[in-house]
Amino acid sequence: MFSNGQLIFAVLFFIAFVAVIFFTYKKDRSWHKKNYKGVQWVLISFVFFIVILCLIKYSLKN
Repeated sequence: MFSNGQLIFAVLFFIAFVAVIFFTYKKDRSWHKKNYKGVQWVLISFVFFIVILCLIKYSLKN
């Protein structure tokens, strides 16, 4: 399906991509904590809203 060269490239690209993302996040961690305070409540609200929609759909279906 894939040649050996393509698989090697994919593995090396993945390792490099993860490393860059990790170091970038580590560098910006303090900035994220300062600017995105309370964002977890938005996520919790969004998940709660989706659960409510699924419960309404399930209850109306039966």
